[in-house]
Amino acid sequence: MTDMAGASGAKGPDELRRQIEQTRSQLGETVEELAGKMDVKGRARARAADLRDKAGAMTVQLRSSAAQAGHMAQERATKAGHRVHDGATKAGHRFQDGATKAGHKAHDRALQAGHSGQDAATGTGHELEHKAERSVPRPARSVVRAAVRHPRPVLVVGAAFAVAVVVAWRYPKK
Repeated sequence: MTDMAGASGAKGPDELRRQIEQTRSQLGETVEELAGKMDVKGRARARAADLRDKAGAMTVQLRSSAAQAGHMAQERATKAGHRVHDGATKAGHRFQDGATKAGHKAHDRALQAGHSGQDAATGTGHELEHKAERSVPRPARSVVRAAVRHPRPVLVVGAAFAVAVVVAWRYPKK
């Protein structure tokens, strides 16, 4: 037995007892490890808990990323909306300026046409006045001039005279 004691490296009974205790402790740990590896339900629960923790962390990360992407998309859409609004405003102003210029041109042309027509009518009126003065006897010239300058009263008097003539012709005295 001394050979065995010498081969195992124990130098006495106390040393041997200590080595036996150490071996038992190591054997207990090994059995616990093997028992843990054999406990499939326990390992599955541990793995499921681990996966739940990872899934929760990933959910938080995905929500954060989605919120950030939503904010970025909203910001881009807002900027695009502002650009479209600014472009539409500028186009509206350009159209309004063009319409204003066209309106001014039309107004100017109408004024020119009105002045030309007025000048022509004035010239024709003066010409007719001179012709009337030359062709009317001298005592009636002042009446003709007044009629040319103020045609409304002359037209009223002429219309009244025409009505009197028509009535006299239509309803002769018996």
